[in-house]
Amino acid sequence: MAIKVAPSVLAADYMNLQKDVEIVSNAGAEYLHIDVMDGQFVPDIAYGAGWVKGFKKITDMVLDVHLMVQNPERFIEEFANAGSDIIGVHYEATPHIHRALQMIKNAGVKAEVVINPGTAVELIKPVLHMVDQVLVMTVNPGFGGQKFLPETVEKIKELAELKSELGLEFDIEIDGGVNNETVKAAYEAGATVAVAGSYLFDKVDPVAKVNALKEATK
Repeated sequence: MAIKVAPSVLAADYMNLQKDVEIVSNAGAEYLHIDVMDGQFVPDIAYGAGWVKGFKKITDMVLDVHLMVQNPERFIEEFANAGSDIIGVHYEATPHIHRALQMIKNAGVKAEVVINPGTAVELIKPVLHMVDQVLVMTVNPGFGGQKFLPETVEKIKELAELKSELGLEFDIEIDGGVNNETVKAAYEAGATVAVAGSYLFDKVDPVAKVNALKEATK
């Protein structure tokens, strides 16, 4: 099965978001990746819960909400109520990762744990049984247009092996520097969902780019 594609609205045209969302949805992308940034955990600021409500009205895509915020527990209820289908929280952003994931599950939303390039897979082993998805950052979070870090492929492989060993069913998502070349190694290592921003929304042909990611992982 080809990798599931999650276009990142962070790289879309802010003045034509509905149009861009419709284009990638019609192209067959399954998820819509929504980065939420608080200016503290990462330098930029983007997308509050009101945006999630808005996207819910215009698309049937899975709303994949990535909380790049310090102490994400503060926002979980708000984003769950806004219509998020998946909420991801960073291991590095809270001393209470188990509690944060528990809050997401209790809100009736799929839970995701996220790890930065410098965080070992071993550190999230105690919570893997709680999650529906693990996001392996393949760049350092906070900025679009970065190059894929090849050393993260080993982390994806390690995570896939752990998933098999523990008999778990979570998706493995990658985010950062994804294109039709870098996605191959990640997919072969065990990735099942690929976030793509700059690559998809470069205004050349987003439909062709979605198809290229699918074709590269068949």
